[in-house]
Amino acid sequence: MALLPILRYPDPRLHKIAKPVTSFDDRLRKLVADMAETMYEAPGVGLAATQVDAHERVIVIDVSDTRDQLRVLVNPEIVWASEDRQVYDEGCLSVPGIYDGVERPARVRVKAFDADGKPQEFDADGLLAVCVQHEMDHLMGKVFVEYLSPLKRNRIKTKLVKEERELKKDRVAVAAR
Repeated sequence: MALLPILRYPDPRLHKIAKPVTSFDDRLRKLVADMAETMYEAPGVGLAATQVDAHERVIVIDVSDTRDQLRVLVNPEIVWASEDRQVYDEGCLSVPGIYDGVERPARVRVKAFDADGKPQEFDADGLLAVCVQHEMDHLMGKVFVEYLSPLKRNRIKTKLVKEERELKKDRVAVAAR
Protein backbone atom coordinates (compact mmCIF):
# COMPACT_ATOMS: atom_id res chain seq x y z
CA MET A 1 0.00 0.00 0.00
CA ALA A 2 1.03 3.60 -0.54
CA LEU A 3 -0.06 7.03 0.55
CA LEU A 4 -1.41 9.04 -2.36
CA PRO A 5 -1.11 12.82 -2.74
CA ILE A 6 -4.46 14.55 -2.20
CA LEU A 7 -5.34 17.33 -4.66
CA ARG A 8 -6.09 20.67 -3.00
CA TYR A 9 -8.83 23.08 -4.03
CA PRO A 10 -8.79 25.00 -6.41
CA ASP A 11 -6.81 22.43 -8.44
CA PRO A 12 -8.70 22.11 -11.75
CA ARG A 13 -8.33 18.30 -11.69
CA LEU A 14 -10.90 18.26 -8.88
CA HIS A 15 -13.48 19.29 -11.48
CA LYS A 16 -12.95 16.29 -13.78
CA ILE A 17 -15.90 13.92 -14.03
CA ALA A 18 -14.96 10.37 -13.06
CA LYS A 19 -15.48 7.51 -15.50
CA PRO A 20 -17.27 4.28 -14.51
CA VAL A 21 -15.12 1.35 -13.47
CA THR A 22 -15.33 -1.47 -16.02
CA SER A 23 -12.74 -3.89 -14.67
CA PHE A 24 -12.72 -5.30 -11.14
CA ASP A 25 -9.10 -6.40 -11.01
CA ASP A 26 -5.92 -6.17 -8.93
CA ARG A 27 -5.27 -2.63 -10.15
CA LEU A 28 -8.64 -1.53 -8.75
CA ARG A 29 -8.05 -3.37 -5.46
CA LYS A 30 -4.65 -1.65 -5.14
CA LEU A 31 -6.23 1.76 -5.79
CA VAL A 32 -8.87 1.04 -3.10
CA ALA A 33 -6.21 -0.09 -0.59
CA ASP A 34 -4.07 2.98 -1.29
CA MET A 35 -7.10 5.28 -1.02
CA ALA A 36 -8.11 3.70 2.31
CA GLU A 37 -4.59 4.08 3.72
CA THR A 38 -4.51 7.71 2.52
CA MET A 39 -7.93 8.48 4.04
CA TYR A 40 -7.05 6.96 7.42
CA GLU A 41 -3.65 8.71 7.51
CA ALA A 42 -5.06 12.14 6.55
CA PRO A 43 -7.26 11.57 8.74
CA GLY A 44 -10.65 11.70 7.04
CA VAL A 45 -13.94 9.81 6.91
CA GLY A 46 -14.21 9.63 3.13
CA LEU A 47 -12.13 9.92 -0.02
CA ALA A 48 -13.09 9.89 -3.68
CA ALA A 49 -10.68 8.73 -6.38
CA THR A 50 -10.95 12.17 -8.01
CA GLN A 51 -9.20 13.65 -4.96
CA VAL A 52 -6.11 11.51 -5.62
CA ASP A 53 -6.14 12.28 -9.36
CA ALA A 54 -7.61 8.89 -10.35
CA HIS A 55 -10.74 9.80 -12.28
CA GLU A 56 -12.76 6.65 -11.75
CA ARG A 57 -16.03 6.19 -9.85
CA VAL A 58 -14.47 4.86 -6.63
CA ILE A 59 -15.09 6.00 -3.03
CA VAL A 60 -13.82 4.79 0.34
CA ILE A 61 -15.70 5.73 3.53
CA ASP A 62 -15.37 4.93 7.22
CA VAL A 63 -17.53 6.99 9.57
CA SER A 64 -17.10 4.60 12.52
CA ASP A 65 -15.52 5.78 15.77
CA THR A 66 -13.29 2.71 15.75
CA ARG A 67 -12.04 3.33 12.17
CA ASP A 68 -12.50 -0.33 11.27
CA GLN A 69 -15.66 -0.33 9.12
CA LEU A 70 -14.36 0.55 5.68
CA ARG A 71 -16.99 0.84 2.94
CA VAL A 72 -15.86 0.65 -0.66
CA LEU A 73 -18.28 2.05 -3.23
CA VAL A 74 -17.50 1.44 -6.90
CA ASN A 75 -19.81 3.04 -9.48
CA PRO A 76 -22.13 4.31 -6.71
CA GLU A 77 -25.61 5.64 -7.45
CA ILE A 78 -28.14 7.29 -5.21
CA VAL A 79 -31.38 5.52 -6.10
CA TRP A 80 -33.55 7.38 -3.58
CA ALA A 81 -33.21 10.53 -1.49
CA SER A 82 -35.55 11.76 1.23
CA GLU A 83 -37.44 14.99 0.81
CA ASP A 84 -36.43 16.09 4.31
CA ARG A 85 -33.09 17.84 4.37
CA GLN A 86 -30.42 18.57 6.93
CA VAL A 87 -27.58 21.04 7.22
CA TYR A 88 -24.29 19.49 8.28
CA ASP A 89 -20.94 21.19 8.81
CA GLU A 90 -18.77 19.61 6.15
CA GLY A 91 -15.03 19.56 5.74
CA CYS A 92 -12.89 18.05 3.01
CA LEU A 93 -9.39 16.63 2.69
CA SER A 94 -9.04 18.70 -0.50
CA VAL A 95 -10.07 21.89 1.34
CA PRO A 96 -8.02 21.56 4.54
CA GLY A 97 -9.07 23.52 7.60
CA ILE A 98 -12.34 24.75 6.12
CA TYR A 99 -15.75 23.72 7.49
CA ASP A 100 -19.16 25.08 6.57
CA GLY A 101 -22.80 24.09 6.53
CA VAL A 102 -24.19 22.34 3.46
CA GLU A 103 -27.83 21.32 3.08
CA ARG A 104 -28.48 17.85 1.64
CA PRO A 105 -31.15 15.13 1.77
CA ALA A 106 -31.21 13.63 5.27
CA ARG A 107 -31.44 10.02 4.04
CA VAL A 108 -30.37 8.24 0.86
CA ARG A 109 -30.41 4.74 -0.59
CA VAL A 110 -27.21 3.79 -2.37
CA LYS A 111 -26.41 1.09 -4.93
CA ALA A 112 -22.79 0.29 -5.69
CA PHE A 113 -20.29 -2.51 -6.12
CA ASP A 114 -17.44 -3.49 -3.83
CA ALA A 115 -13.85 -3.80 -5.11
CA ASP A 116 -14.55 -7.38 -6.25
CA GLY A 117 -17.62 -6.40 -8.28
CA LYS A 118 -20.17 -7.69 -5.76
CA PRO A 119 -23.34 -5.55 -5.79
CA GLN A 120 -24.50 -3.87 -2.60
CA GLU A 121 -27.40 -1.63 -1.62
CA PHE A 122 -27.91 0.18 1.67
CA ASP A 123 -29.79 3.04 3.33
CA ALA A 124 -27.79 5.83 4.93
CA ASP A 125 -28.62 8.66 7.28
CA GLY A 126 -26.66 11.03 9.50
CA LEU A 127 -22.94 11.33 8.84
CA LEU A 128 -22.91 8.36 6.45
CA ALA A 129 -25.57 9.99 4.22
CA VAL A 130 -23.65 13.26 4.22
CA CYS A 131 -20.37 11.51 3.46
CA VAL A 132 -21.79 9.45 0.58
CA GLN A 133 -23.31 12.54 -1.04
CA HIS A 134 -20.16 14.62 -0.48
CA GLU A 135 -17.89 11.97 -2.03
CA MET A 136 -20.27 11.36 -4.93
CA ASP A 137 -20.12 15.10 -5.66
CA HIS A 138 -16.34 14.69 -6.09
CA LEU A 139 -16.99 12.02 -8.74
CA MET A 140 -19.07 14.60 -10.60
CA GLY A 141 -16.29 17.19 -10.35
CA LYS A 142 -17.94 19.20 -7.57
CA VAL A 143 -16.29 20.35 -4.32
CA PHE A 144 -18.44 21.19 -1.27
CA VAL A 145 -17.40 24.87 -1.29
CA GLU A 146 -19.42 25.24 -4.49
CA TYR A 147 -22.56 25.05 -2.32
CA LEU A 148 -21.40 28.18 -0.48
CA SER A 149 -21.92 31.80 -1.51
CA PRO A 150 -19.55 33.19 -4.16
CA LEU A 151 -18.06 35.51 -1.52
CA LYS A 152 -17.23 32.63 0.87
CA ARG A 153 -15.96 30.47 -1.98
CA ASN A 154 -13.62 33.23 -3.23
CA ARG A 155 -12.27 33.87 0.29
CA ILE A 156 -11.56 30.14 0.70
CA LYS A 157 -9.89 29.96 -2.72
CA THR A 158 -7.71 33.00 -1.95
CA LYS A 159 -6.71 31.59 1.45
CA LEU A 160 -5.78 28.15 0.06
CA VAL A 161 -3.87 29.59 -2.92
CA LYS A 162 -1.88 31.79 -0.49
CA GLU A 163 -1.18 28.79 1.80
CA GLU A 164 -0.01 26.72 -1.19
CA ARG A 165 2.29 29.54 -2.33
CA GLU A 166 3.81 29.75 1.20
CA LEU A 167 4.30 25.96 1.30
CA LYS A 168 6.12 26.03 -2.04
CA LYS A 169 8.32 28.89 -0.87
CA ASP A 170 9.21 26.94 2.29
CA ARG A 171 10.01 23.81 0.25
CA VAL A 172 12.31 25.80 -2.05
CA ALA A 173 14.09 27.35 0.97
CA VAL A 174 14.61 23.91 2.56
CA ALA A 175 15.87 22.44 -0.73
CA ALA A 176 18.32 25.32 -1.16
CA ARG A 177 20.03 24.55 2.17
